[in-house]
Amino acid sequence: MTSAIRHVTIKSSDAYSLGSFWSEVLGEPLHEDDHPGDEEALIEGAGLLFVTVPEAESQKSRIHVDIQPQDRTREEEVERLLALGATLVDDRRRPDGTGWAVLADPEGNEFCVERSAGERAAA
Repeated sequence: MTSAIRHVTIKSSDAYSLGSFWSEVLGEPLHEDDHPGDEEALIEGAGLLFVTVPEAESQKSRIHVDIQPQDRTREEEVERLLALGATLVDDRRRPDGTGWAVLADPEGNEFCVERSAGERAAA
């Protein structure tokens, strides 16, 4: 017997708001039962569960997600995410097209944007 990961849970100060940001990032809807003010918000298709906690994060998280654009370039995706409210934390993109960009969501959770599969294949 083995186990399967059902969700990756992300603590937040506003589960619905942060879940909505990630819903836009991933193009996956929040669960139909989730509403503003709820203490939990689920993006079922991505396995991400956002929960509201009273305390602020006191240290840097040791887990983060890496995303790969499916229908646009890494640069286009970075620009789209910045427009949604992300911030650029560390730019690891290299002149030869390799590397990645480290962004933070509106609550400061870091994530990386990698090159698309098409960009990797073209290299």
